[in-house]
Amino acid sequence: MRLLVAEDYAVLRQAVAQALREAGYVVDESADGDQAVALAHEHHYDVVVLDIMLPSRSGFDVLAALRRLASSPCVIFVTARDQVHDRVRGLDQGADDYLVKPFDLTELVSRVRALIRRKRGVSGTRVRVDDLEVDLVERVAWRGGQELMLSPREFSLLELLAVKSGRVVRRAEIQESLYGDADPLESNVIDAFIRLLRKKIEMDGRPRLIHTRRGEGYVLRTEG
Repeated sequence: MRLLVAEDYAVLRQAVAQALREAGYVVDESADGDQAVALAHEHHYDVVVLDIMLPSRSGFDVLAALRRLASSPCVIFVTARDQVHDRVRGLDQGADDYLVKPFDLTELVSRVRALIRRKRGVSGTRVRVDDLEVDLVERVAWRGGQELMLSPREFSLLELLAVKSGRVVRRAEIQESLYGDADPLESNVIDAFIRLLRKKIEMDGRPRLIHTRRGEGYVLRTEG
């Protein structure tokens, strides 16, 4: 999952970005409105954390530009404006959530997770595919009731496949979600990463759940 934090106060922006990275997300940062819009045209974001009072272009103007994109991200306003009419204006103009400064970083991360679940059409906090269960909040997964020992990046890959279960996830989306703006990877790097995840999920001869769609990508679904 790729997120954008648009906030001109560097200390807060960096703290928010770090908290989201520690939660397993790829995060880009922007210090002004024009740059935020440019980045949103360049990358696909699941969620944009957006300050209202930004240099060059206000958060309201950035939100309007985001809503004109073909694939519009969820937007959570974070702002010092705590009046009811400010919150009403933000939500009426299309924001998905509104958080007043100062706020707890754990609450922000929780709200971001909730927005991602909503965007992906996931009801509840867990996804189940056959006997595989993935907890999107606690970032833990089980197969047949046995906890899987996954690295943070392995869980992020499983999360991406799980929230889109039954649908093909392309290699390009995997790279952007896990590595951000890193140089393009050889296709066998993604293949090798998938193999490592398969070994942990399909242990003890359990039925295959991660399927390859040659020339397209991968899909998580029940075999058959």
